[in-house]
Amino acid sequence: MRARGTPLILVTADVRPGDNYEWHAAAETYLRAVTSIGALPLILPSMADRIDFDAAVEAADGVLVTGSHSNIHPRRYGRAAEAKHEPFDGQRDATTLPLIRLLLQRGVPLLAVCRGFQELNVALGGSLVAEIHEVEGRADHRSPQSEDQDTRFGLAHEVSFREGSRLRDIVGRDTIRVNSLHRQGVEHLGRGLVVEATAEDGTIEAVRVAEAASFAFGVQWHPEYWAESDPPSRAIFAAFAEAARHRQALRLGIAAE
Repeated sequence: MRARGTPLILVTADVRPGDNYEWHAAAETYLRAVTSIGALPLILPSMADRIDFDAAVEAADGVLVTGSHSNIHPRRYGRAAEAKHEPFDGQRDATTLPLIRLLLQRGVPLLAVCRGFQELNVALGGSLVAEIHEVEGRADHRSPQSEDQDTRFGLAHEVSFREGSRLRDIVGRDTIRVNSLHRQGVEHLGRGLVVEATAEDGTIEAVRVAEAASFAFGVQWHPEYWAESDPPSRAIFAAFAEAARHRQALRLGIAAE
């Protein structure tokens, strides 16, 4: 019987140019949130042509699919692209979409945030509204224009959990306040996804993979930013950690505590 160690959480990466390199990077806020739950973050590069997805998923105790400044390319969900929909990150799209499908098949815990939430929907055959603030009746869900990160990630509006929501059970509340930093939003829901929470304007803010073998949620907001101070954000990451530890116990062939 093997001893249990620190759960390993794969963290998806953006591809960004700089200093004559292409950098595969994840924001520190995601890494700090993972370490705050006693897990080890490992950034997974967006290199679909070089990564052994089977090996990556087999080694992982959980996967955090991050948010990003970039948007999913509309061709991924059957729409035409326009310049206003940019920036795109094709290397990330090519990595995260098959990764999500594989880890769900293997029962690896998944927490998908903002762009990751949208990737989860697209990976399961859903579609997106490219600029949700342009839809009649919808609020502007983009972030405030500020150089101050606490302002940009401030809790901006309420979301309400649906009856029977698993996330509602996790956070212990019917409504919570969340931040809002997105342009894209769910149009048609992907196969097997269940709506967990919505904003006041009807925008889908959280989903669950109904038949997932483990923790598998997507949220449109950014709980990682306040994971150490906001109780609902902390509760979401704590539940993710619990699922990752259970996955580790199964992977290593040890008894769960």
